[in-house]
Amino acid sequence: MKDDLETLLDQCDTLMLDMDGTVLDLAFDNFMWLEHVPERYAALNAMHPDEARSMLYARFQEMQGRLEWYCLDHWSELLGLDIAGLHRAQNHRIGYLPGAEGFLARVRARKLRLLLVTNSHADTLSIKDEVTGITAHFDGVYSSHSFGMPKERQEFWQALQAAEDFDPEKTLFVDDTATVLASARDYGVRHLLEIARPDTSRPARRSDAFRAIDALEDLA
Repeated sequence: MKDDLETLLDQCDTLMLDMDGTVLDLAFDNFMWLEHVPERYAALNAMHPDEARSMLYARFQEMQGRLEWYCLDHWSELLGLDIAGLHRAQNHRIGYLPGAEGFLARVRARKLRLLLVTNSHADTLSIKDEVTGITAHFDGVYSSHSFGMPKERQEFWQALQAAEDFDPEKTLFVDDTATVLASARDYGVRHLLEIARPDTSRPARRSDAFRAIDALEDLA
């Protein structure tokens, strides 16, 4: 399995990595959106936390796959909360997934162009970079907010192609979201891997739509 994956890397000249749930632990984001933000919203509006969770989860579900879902400004305006401030106040929870930082150091020795390709909002990326220094590991950093389209849309990949001129046939893209991987596949990205355990506080999961690895350290 490991030899097979290393051979996969040898076939590529570009490695694209998602950030949350691929390099960084999604436990932080799940805590913020599923626990902390609903609790703060409930306190602000004199609601029971369960009522706030039920209402917000429904809104979150409606917005998934759209750029607004990833936009802190959108949620700050909608909920009347300083979402970026809430994230920064909890930044001690931000961290790499096990083995991810070591993987980044090892892969730098290969002749690969290493790109961070994320739906993360600029404020979220900045907060996480302050804690982890993640952007220093990459040759290029691309947020869907810069292109005005999320990774789930073909327009994102078209804009990224214009910015990077990568060869889809020689590109490996790793993400934890099947719909994003499907979008990359539809664009023509040949090599795709899904992270099966993006959140260390939860069990591994597999969509069965893509080849899965537990973590980046399984690659090299």
